[in-house]
Formats: sequence, C-alpha cells, structure tokens
Amino acid sequence: MAGMGNNWQRQALCKGVRSSLFFPPSTSEKKDEKERRESRAKAICGRCRVIVPCRQYALALKEPYGIWGGLNESERNLILARIAS
Repeated sequence: MAGMGNNWQRQALCKGVRSSLFFPPSTSEKKDEKERRESRAKAICGRCRVIVPCRQYALALKEPYGIWGGLNESERNLILARIAS
C-alpha cells in the first residue's frame, strides 16, 4: 500500500459489485448461506490485482465486518492476534 493511498480501491474487482456479497445482512444469516456468500466474495478477491493493499487496509483499520482482501473478520482477527503476540 506504500505510496498508493486509497487509489487501489478504484482498481478493485469488487467495485460495482453489490455490497451484500461482501458484508453480512443486518438480519441473521444461516451458516451455509454465510459460507456460500463468503466463498463467492473470496473468489472475486482471489482474481483481484489489489488484494494485498485491500487486505493491508482492512488489517490496519481493524475492519470489523465483511470480506476484505479475501479474508473475513474472523480470519483478520486471527492475523491481528498473531501480530500482537
């Protein structure tokens, strides 16, 4: 992300994709629905050329929700816990 600022966001494959794919609904979501939604979102991230700065951004901000850089909130929290220890 060095020197990129937030310009990476303009190049993200998720730009223009409905946000409900990357973020949980405000109501409850069944486990299998969540897994399907996250899998589809992560597939987009996996093809995205700005996955690294996106992930770095979410980790730096401790983003509490959604798929960022191919990681969900639990996966990001694990990384942050490892960094902190």
